[in-house]
Amino acid sequence: MIGGTAQDAATLSRETLPDLALIDAAAARLRGHVRETPVLESPGLNALAGRRVLVKAESLQHTGSFKYRGAKSAITALVAAGGCRGVVAYSSGNHGQGIARAAAEAGVPAVIVMPADAPHTKARAITALGAEIIAYDRRTQDREAIAHPILQTRGFTLIPPYDDRQVIAGQATAGLELARQAAAMGVTHADVLTCCGGGGLSAGLALALGRDAPGLRVRTVEPVGFDDMARSLRGTPGPNAPDAASICDAILTPAPGRLTLPILQHHAGPGIAISDDDTQRAMAAAFAHLRIVLEPGGAVGLAAALAHDGPSDAPVIAIASGGNVDADLFIQAVAAFATQVTARFI
Repeated sequence: MIGGTAQDAATLSRETLPDLALIDAAAARLRGHVRETPVLESPGLNALAGRRVLVKAESLQHTGSFKYRGAKSAITALVAAGGCRGVVAYSSGNHGQGIARAAAEAGVPAVIVMPADAPHTKARAITALGAEIIAYDRRTQDREAIAHPILQTRGFTLIPPYDDRQVIAGQATAGLELARQAAAMGVTHADVLTCCGGGGLSAGLALALGRDAPGLRVRTVEPVGFDDMARSLRGTPGPNAPDAASICDAILTPAPGRLTLPILQHHAGPGIAISDDDTQRAMAAAFAHLRIVLEPGGAVGLAAALAHDGPSDAPVIAIASGGNVDADLFIQAVAAFATQVTARFI
């Protein structure tokens, strides 16, 4: 165990934490529905990083992020268990889009409780997928208090963005794919750098890779000032600074997940914190060398690959976890850092 105590983990029963059987069952339900996203490589990106960098492009997943995997897993499990009257989700955008699409595919209504200052691109996509949005002020209002009457009066089911067994199992299917893909590319030992908000993706990856590719070590990446998971993994948990700010809207969670932290304490390496400048540089690099669009929260894994010191003879794998970015912010990042990331290499 890297951080925390055995007693903390022991409070979570086997029935609470996802296991490999649950992940395999989720993979079977998702087969033919989720995209197997590619692992990309570029000589220019390798030269920029000074080592081999592989990028798993979850930004090309349905709804533009890995979140569709967890949403599809959770909703199909509810339907298989006997039906579902509707679902509610808290989301700054990506989880909401995944829920909206998966709910529409299942023919059930969805309500997304969403911060009023979330990116307009994400809000428009949720509405286009047929879900209802209830906006709230994240500084003065309690999203749980807003969702409670909907759950009570409509009989809907809450699907959290990360602290849910079926959500984590769905995110883990990206790890099952990556294990096969990395082996096919001759990579059996590498750090896997992935964004981390509450930890649903990183926990799922860690579980899947722990069995299928134990030489691939998950490391969480968070914005500077919001590195609560990294601190918790070091054994020094505590709240984020009240005045912290970041452009990485998708991963600004206040604390690690209750389910995800014990998984990462057992299965992940040390966490990494990345500046917003490094994140924007990674957005520009992904566009220049891989021709993919990343949102800030989706680019932090690549940012860590480019900025973090590590052995130059060891490959690194970055999860490009989402691409739902407002045009103005994306243009700003590319314009500011294009010269730095292209140089002689395109």
